[in-house]
Amino acid sequence: MASDCSALPTVVCRQTLQEVMQRMAARGLESVNVIDEHGRTVGRCTWRMMLRAAADGLDRSMPIGEVLMAFSDKWETKQEGVCAAMPMSESDSKATNELERLQRELEETHRLAETMKTVLDAAYEGVVVVDEDGVVREINRAYCQFLGIRREEAIGKHVTEVIENTRLHICVQSGIPERGYIQKIYGQPMVVHRIPIWRDGKVIGAIGMLIFQGVSEVYEIFRRLQELSREASRKEKKEAKPQETAASAPKGIERIIGRHPSIAAVKQMIRRAARVPSTVLITGESGTGKEVVARAIHEAGPHADGPFVSVNCAAIPESLLEAELFGYEDGAFTGAKKGGKPGKFQLAHGGTLFLDEIGDMPLAMQAKILRVLEEKKVEKVGGLYETKVDVRIIAATNKPLEEMVRNGTFREDLFYRLNIIRIHLPLLRERKTDIPALLAYHMDRMCRQFGVALKSFTKEAMEVLVHYSWPGNVRELVNVVEWLISMVEGENIEREHLPAYLSAIQPMAASMQYGGVNIADRWKEMVYQSERERIAAALVAANGNKAEAARRLGIHRSTLYEKLKKYGF
Repeated sequence: MASDCSALPTVVCRQTLQEVMQRMAARGLESVNVIDEHGRTVGRCTWRMMLRAAADGLDRSMPIGEVLMAFSDKWETKQEGVCAAMPMSESDSKATNELERLQRELEETHRLAETMKTVLDAAYEGVVVVDEDGVVREINRAYCQFLGIRREEAIGKHVTEVIENTRLHICVQSGIPERGYIQKIYGQPMVVHRIPIWRDGKVIGAIGMLIFQGVSEVYEIFRRLQELSREASRKEKKEAKPQETAASAPKGIERIIGRHPSIAAVKQMIRRAARVPSTVLITGESGTGKEVVARAIHEAGPHADGPFVSVNCAAIPESLLEAELFGYEDGAFTGAKKGGKPGKFQLAHGGTLFLDEIGDMPLAMQAKILRVLEEKKVEKVGGLYETKVDVRIIAATNKPLEEMVRNGTFREDLFYRLNIIRIHLPLLRERKTDIPALLAYHMDRMCRQFGVALKSFTKEAMEVLVHYSWPGNVRELVNVVEWLISMVEGENIEREHLPAYLSAIQPMAASMQYGGVNIADRWKEMVYQSERERIAAALVAANGNKAEAARRLGIHRSTLYEKLKKYGF
């Protein structure tokens, strides 16, 4: 049924495309007449035109009159006599719904962008974002004010042209986060953070944060801490070096290095487990860091002031395991220590007992462990009475306990008693984005420990290390770092410095065997043999002079002495 053009709703030609889209969507209009400032009809705007404008990405602030002109060759907008209102077909209805969906998405994207810009500009710290080429893509108002530039002058330029002494472009190349570093800008030392942005296993950019207080406020905090430390040291009679090591070592959740979603979930579980005294079962392959997680739970929980006692259930003979766990009285058995000995449960009183490799515990001992967990009492071998203990139990295993329960090799009741809070650790190859951070952390830690200059990885070396399968998980990574510190003489670790097997061995399952020997064990033999041969060659070349041999190897003399003792020279 036809209708007169004058019956259609009208909009003024100076109204924006955004306003017209909102009005048509809100009222479900198929078309509107466009009038000039004198009230004359100059054209008609239809829902098809809106759909095309949204698809072409036209500026939503453009006056609707200009939009009409832009589409004058494709749309019949200036029909003065005929203005038929056709009923909407099914396809027209779908197109209208699509237009509304696009409009909602555009509005949501616009709101999100405005919100992020507001957050960035409201932040007191300076924030800059660069892409994979080191080009500045975003910078907030605070950073611009500090640098004395306008935002338009920074966007699109390489970060080295904008920020003095920056390393953001290097952070993009290496993928290694740099937190709490000192950077001089305009001659003033500032505290900065540089964080790589990972997507689909690739670094696509980096975020730089500038802490405006600089180092002056940090120094003031250090001064106060030093005063407290000196006050506490007057009451203690310990050596300075162990104090420094203990103070600098990470505690609690800080022990867990990584930002991958899988490890972030583990950190969240650690925080929750630390709040309650419930038994925790940690599962995961060998080398994934089960004891590190156990210590993190202990240090973050109410038992942090108590002892942390670790027992490897697979390393103690079955005949001695009971005496080791529960202790024994004087004369309890042949060869027993005079006066008896307390067990691990008693030593862990008020703290945490970590039962590693619980899956290797004999069935007979499993029953006794279950009784202790339920009654909180232990009885020494050869003893006549029970002793009450307050111990937080954390168990760990790399074996499938559920399958062992079905096979009858692990007690079902003990499994359910241990499996109250379950934390499963991911394989290292499942969180490759954490590899650069782990390498950097352990490189810094061991260089300090061995007293050698800090070494850094080149981009090519880092690519090999990130793409390697790491069948030995984090433990293998730590061993590789120690080998590189010992064997590489310079400060930069190049690709050719890496052990050949790192790039030669294709990704494989951690349980895969190589010639009947686990690949992690074979690797360890290769590393040890190579290191021993190189030390022997250096000693021969130096005619037995250990200081000269250490110089030739590029390591500290004390490190060489440790290696000599380790390899039995």
